[in-house]
Amino acid sequence: MTAIAHNETAAASPSSWFERRSAARTGVVLSVLAGLFLLIDAVAKLLRVPAVVTGTVQMGFPAHSVQVMGALLLFGVVLYTIPRTAALGALVITGYLGGAVCANLRMDMPLLGYQLFPIYLAVLLWGGLYLRGAALRELVRVGR
Repeated sequence: MTAIAHNETAAASPSSWFERRSAARTGVVLSVLAGLFLLIDAVAKLLRVPAVVTGTVQMGFPAHSVQVMGALLLFGVVLYTIPRTAALGALVITGYLGGAVCANLRMDMPLLGYQLFPIYLAVLLWGGLYLRGAALRELVRVGR
């Protein structure tokens, strides 16, 4: 009975290998897109770009907190780019993005364009991590 199950698995392996490989590539693309966006945001905050400082102050945060926000975000992005700490990085960034949702909600920003944008970004982060990491797929096991 195990020989039959093994043969069925072996027969299905070329297409499942292709599916795993294309899922991993898609995951890398999603992760790179989200990571680059967040990296640019973190660097802009660390460099205290005037438009970023003005926007942050208009949202009710003190100007001196901009660099702290940038450092926290950069810390999360660095963790996310290292495969062994990617889940921890996604968790740190998700917390950061939760604060962004709260800030947008407090400012009564439009729902789809502003309030939910950090959630869209978190979905890209976790979706990319899910597709590129077998360990997270095993942990979650969607559809089984």
